[in-house]
Amino acid sequence: MKSLAFVFKFARRYTIPLVLTIFSMFFLVGAQLVIPWIVRDLINTVTSDSLNLESFNTITRLALIALLVYLLRAGLQFVRSYMAHIAGWGVVADLRKLVYNHLQRLNLRYYEDKQTGQMMSRVVNDTDLFEQLIAHAVPELIVNILTFGGVGAVLFSLNWKLTLFSMLPIPLVIFSLRLYAKRVRPAFVFRQKELGELNAILNDNISGIREIKAFTQESVALEKVGSRVEHYRKSLLNALKLMATFHPFVEFTSSIGTLVVIYFGGRLVVQGGLPIADLVAFFLYLDLFYQPVRNLSVAWESIQTALAASDRVTEILQEQPEPHHLPGNIQLDSSVPGQISFENVCFHYSEGENVLEDINLDIPAKSVVALVGPTGVGKSTLVSLIPRFYDVTEGKISLDGHDIRNLGLEDLRKQISIVLQDVFLFHGTVRENLLFGKPESSETEMIEAARTANAHEFIQQLTNGYDTLIGERGIKLSGGQKQRISIARAILKDAPILILDEATSSVDTETELLIQQALERLMVGRTVILIAHRLSTIRNADQIVVLEGKHIVEKGDHTTLVAQNGLYQRLVNVQQLLQPVQ
Repeated sequence: MKSLAFVFKFARRYTIPLVLTIFSMFFLVGAQLVIPWIVRDLINTVTSDSLNLESFNTITRLALIALLVYLLRAGLQFVRSYMAHIAGWGVVADLRKLVYNHLQRLNLRYYEDKQTGQMMSRVVNDTDLFEQLIAHAVPELIVNILTFGGVGAVLFSLNWKLTLFSMLPIPLVIFSLRLYAKRVRPAFVFRQKELGELNAILNDNISGIREIKAFTQESVALEKVGSRVEHYRKSLLNALKLMATFHPFVEFTSSIGTLVVIYFGGRLVVQGGLPIADLVAFFLYLDLFYQPVRNLSVAWESIQTALAASDRVTEILQEQPEPHHLPGNIQLDSSVPGQISFENVCFHYSEGENVLEDINLDIPAKSVVALVGPTGVGKSTLVSLIPRFYDVTEGKISLDGHDIRNLGLEDLRKQISIVLQDVFLFHGTVRENLLFGKPESSETEMIEAARTANAHEFIQQLTNGYDTLIGERGIKLSGGQKQRISIARAILKDAPILILDEATSSVDTETELLIQQALERLMVGRTVILIAHRLSTIRNADQIVVLEGKHIVEKGDHTTLVAQNGLYQRLVNVQQLLQPVQ
């Protein structure tokens, strides 16, 4: 019931379409009840011993009434169907926006072991099933209950004993519904899970199609996709098998009612206890009486699939989001000085496996700090703590004297521009990607940022310049071009804190030099945190921080660290040896 309440909470916005749907269904039931009564009156008229002109007038009147009923029924069916779909797809749209908004508010920890395709399946495929619930299952349930009650009342008025006999199979149907719900819901949950797995591997393989081709792994990729297709097929067939068992059972039990009426109704007519016209009308009404029972099995199936989808959607919504607006959040000005302090900071992704330990570091405002050390010591993790992509597990990080956990996330992240090692560009134009961080920027500002990042020249040479589509993840651009657009995007944001995580890792030596010159101009008046494996790019940093084995082992400027003859000096020596190879 909680799952149903969760879905119907979103249906409140669509009260008018739902009310129109219910009213149209109510009148539809009335229209359905009229036709058998017309047939009954027709039989009584044509079998009457005194046929005259009035009989022909009665037949004409009955035909006109039937025509009006059929026209009314057609109009009501349109209103019922369209209004129900307005409500159904409205609920789906609202839920999709809610789930997506919740997903983007979740901490990055949530995404560490999740596949994109799985989450897409929950946003698109699972929510899609709610339309069946709102537009089909629930309206069908209401109209079937109304039909069942209305037809039952008419049958009792015709012959109450025969009506009671015809209801004998109803307990069997109720029992089957309970058994079906208990068995089918887990089957549909599993089916949706397998569909998510299929979407996940398709997303991975399509995104990595270049690597699949480069390593000639097409057959392996096909085998993996084929395996997931088969898993989904089997899970779907398992759910369909339950449906295929349930529907014939309902059909059979409803036909028992007809057998009862044939036996007892026929005897009543022979004995003179029931007019033949009433028996014909009873048969017509009996079909209407059991039609809701048969339809209920279809509606029940839709309800169970929607509930299964609801379980998967609520699982995401129950995940704790990032604390965007905690009570007492400190509001920052539009721009801050940018002093950053780490005090006894520890961090782990998994309990008991610290990535960083006892990090104490002061970064003065408007200074340049470089982080160096062997691969895997936690440099990227350390800078990810500043915008609170992750929260520290011990200690605290302060910005201008304020614990960053007391700052609003949006306020905090507006103060930071980031160029990550793994560049991500959206499918769209160069212009859209450049303006992503600051959409209100002028054309002049955008071009100036591109010039600063040494990107303007190659952008002008593209087919449509700044309006050139670059494909998903910028697939039409080289690594260096993507890196420069990413740098220009950060420059355009113009935040007081700049994080450069291997910002020049994907460019050639000549381009690196031009970018370095641009970055040196950009760094003036900002707090800059650099991560670089090429030590030549950080010689002029105000402070160089050397990490090794989860700890900071050295701090100082280039000259001081070289004189200490420690890890930094060894790294410098290694790179000097490799310089001729580069």
